[in-house]
Amino acid sequence: MTASNRRSFLQRLSGVSAATILSGITQPAWSRNMNKALKDFDSYSPEHLAGEEDFWYFIQQSYTVSPNMINLNNGGVSPSPRTVQDAMKRYHDLSNEAPSYYMWRVLDQGREPLRKNLARIAGCLPEEIAIQRNASEALETAIFGITLKAGDEVVLSKQDYPNMINAWKQREMREGIKLVWVSMNLPSEDNQYLTDTYAKAFTEKTKVVHLTHIINWNGQILPVRKIADAAHARGIEVVVDGAHSFAHFDFTIPSLGADYFGTSLHKWLGACIGSGLLYVKKEKIKNLYPLFASPDAKADDIRKFENLGTRPFFIEQAIGKAIEFHEMIGIKRKEQRLLYLKNYWMDKVKGIPKVKIGTSMKKEFGCAIGLVSVEGTKPAELDQFLFSQFKVHSVGIEWENISGVRITPNVYTTLNNLDVLAEGIARFADNHKL
Repeated sequence: MTASNRRSFLQRLSGVSAATILSGITQPAWSRNMNKALKDFDSYSPEHLAGEEDFWYFIQQSYTVSPNMINLNNGGVSPSPRTVQDAMKRYHDLSNEAPSYYMWRVLDQGREPLRKNLARIAGCLPEEIAIQRNASEALETAIFGITLKAGDEVVLSKQDYPNMINAWKQREMREGIKLVWVSMNLPSEDNQYLTDTYAKAFTEKTKVVHLTHIINWNGQILPVRKIADAAHARGIEVVVDGAHSFAHFDFTIPSLGADYFGTSLHKWLGACIGSGLLYVKKEKIKNLYPLFASPDAKADDIRKFENLGTRPFFIEQAIGKAIEFHEMIGIKRKEQRLLYLKNYWMDKVKGIPKVKIGTSMKKEFGCAIGLVSVEGTKPAELDQFLFSQFKVHSVGIEWENISGVRITPNVYTTLNNLDVLAEGIARFADNHKL
């Protein structure tokens, strides 16, 4: 974008950006106003818009991230936009004016509209969505709720998330089910290899396959639908861990072929910390036992999975603001921007001697999450160097056959931030070139 175009763009948005961002909850239409102004960019394809820094400037200004460090560990948990924070704080204050009244008679009345809004962006029925606190709670509802008996087999991967692995191990220990492990060589750009890795493990005794949509350790995207189709052809149920995929890139939950799907909303949707979602295919609800007991464990009502007791309604209801912000950007724009950011820093470092990239740069196999390592060094050494010398916050990964530093930008990340990252990786590699 030229300097004159940039000035024109700033002038067009000046009437809505500062006032609405600062007003937060007092002007709940701020995102719609900004979205209206951003229609000037309707002619831009998501791919073209991904590199328009003037467009993303206004997204970045909607966050309150610390200027004293560069947070590139959004894969752990992402910050919420300002309006989500403001909503949560307001609902919290309201709750404390008369908790039992405002929580149960006022805020709790917003759950059904919220369910519908979540279902809209998930592409499924509202009656298939239960609001949870995180992906672990959602997925453990499925893991512990599916009826299995001793000798039944469950196929899962050594690259799955530890909480899910431990949940399945507990069922193995207590009930005598058999866990069948697969292990993948990653990164991979071969969907047939990834599909076959699971399909070859299926037997007549296989009842469930557990799939991680995007591997949290290195950002590998799995061909979940292809694996699910192979599983369903043999009568196998499919549990999908979508902790890192939901609101990250463009898909609908039903398109995955999942029978059960769990995710955290405090990652890529940008909702408050402690919010999640469980999807259960409509015909599967009746026979899935709830993790927390309900009046009728065999009911076909998705709400039986929400019997948590007293819960933080102020966090739950702020999810609505995160949905507004997410839809203001648009999932296709968001996906392309996140892919652009990952590939931007990888392009800068991939040719440096001893630097090894551990994530595909192709859209089909990766998006925002990327893994990098330097030969002859440990992940913790690079992680510590980046933070001590460049104030870049990342995370060292050593899990099974995956080793490196995970780098995860988000929509508020700037190219200047990633230039600093690339300089830090280059400096570290140079220090260890002998």
